[in-house]
Amino acid sequence: MANMTVRNLPDEIHARLRQQAEANNRSLEAEVRSILTHSAIASSDGGFGHRIRERYGRFLGDDLSVERDQTMSQPGLFE
Repeated sequence: MANMTVRNLPDEIHARLRQQAEANNRSLEAEVRSILTHSAIASSDGGFGHRIRERYGRFLGDDLSVERDQTMSQPGLFE
């Protein structure tokens, strides 16, 4: 496995990453590794929407237009 050093990371970003790592019960290094891995995977395969379209596209069809309901809703009544 390769190693990497990140220089000149702003203190605020480092602090936020540390908080995020603690919230996810991971070390700072594991958290950064997770973020980088998910980012690289999402950018290379088009993301979740693209995967859904590839898997279920033949069932969904190609028409993505959705007609908006233009009827006015009734206001809520509060007593």
